[in-house]
Amino acid sequence: MKVASLTAYVVRIPLKKRIKHASHVRTETDNVIVRVQLNDKSVGWGEGVPREYVTGESADSAIDLLKASDLKSQLTDVRDHAGALAMIERVKPAPVPGDIRGVQGNAARCAVEIALLDAFGRGFGEPLCNVTKNLAPGLYQFRDRVQYSGMITSARKGLKLRFAAWRWRIFGASQVKVKVGMEGYDDVYRLRLIRSRVGRKIDLRVDANEAWPVAAAADRITELEPFGITSVEQPVAHAEVDQLALVRKKVKTPIMLDESLCGMADAERAVQNGLCELFNLRLSKVGGFIPALRLAQFAAKNGLGYQLGCQVGETAILSTAGRHFATSVKDLKYLEGSYDRHLVQYMLGDEDVTFGWGGWAPAIVRTGLGIGVQEDFVERLASRKEVLVG
Repeated sequence: MKVASLTAYVVRIPLKKRIKHASHVRTETDNVIVRVQLNDKSVGWGEGVPREYVTGESADSAIDLLKASDLKSQLTDVRDHAGALAMIERVKPAPVPGDIRGVQGNAARCAVEIALLDAFGRGFGEPLCNVTKNLAPGLYQFRDRVQYSGMITSARKGLKLRFAAWRWRIFGASQVKVKVGMEGYDDVYRLRLIRSRVGRKIDLRVDANEAWPVAAAADRITELEPFGITSVEQPVAHAEVDQLALVRKKVKTPIMLDESLCGMADAERAVQNGLCELFNLRLSKVGGFIPALRLAQFAAKNGLGYQLGCQVGETAILSTAGRHFATSVKDLKYLEGSYDRHLVQYMLGDEDVTFGWGGWAPAIVRTGLGIGVQEDFVERLASRKEVLVG
């Protein structure tokens, strides 16, 4: 069985609301969508969500990189699902000059990888969650449902902030992440208000999105610790990430890397220099499902925790891939994603995979991704289309 065609699209997805945090303000997202068809007519879909301030990619640069990557020579014929997984793990975009971290191309690779996993999963009758069982059996633990975190963005103030906190408590969330570090926002006041509304039982954590200078980071974290926060995500800019070893000595709260955790080189640096206790694994950011598994294995081997995160603007394609990861990988500290109906104007899938009451969502165990994609929507929304194979 082999790939007969591979087509990549740039698709602009409007968001239902303005999303603001310390690094960026966003009202829409340009995503890379990939369609793969095998010679047995099985079709698979993948998605990447490039972020220039994270991995240095735009949607157009991601497709340009795929055009320069000679994918056809990498997509070899396979006889079984195991062979397909081995082939897919080897697929790599062309190297980008000057990319010391080796992460410029991760969103592009994720889109191709998910599409291949979907197509070959359908062709060989395997659900995507079985990738964990086959490639990382030590991490495998199937769950028939999972619970996603709530989110409160930095753009919430006053009555809107109160309503946001009440909403998650009434909704039955067990975890809520709060964006902090925005200029003009009093984070101590906000955390005090949020904690008073959500109660003591809900797990609160914060995400600074590189907002604080190293000299102030420990003080900012210490100010928030009385409100029972359980982790602080990316408190400083990537350029200063090595200073987190000193910050960790001054605070009680575990540190999580996000923008500074995009690949194995970052993970090795984090462990070697003692930079964190937790990794944020986002499929698009780290290069796909399989690289996320390898990073989770590395974290577990080195005594670190990990969560599954998501990119703002993921459609049902990436949301569903994340669902397969979440329902098959054990020991996830936190879980984010499947905001589809609440956030994007076009979900692209043929069914709604948004989490339900309390953040709960069921496993998907049909072959491949287990959902279909509205191809007419992809074609209509695409600003660019490139046939890369076939």
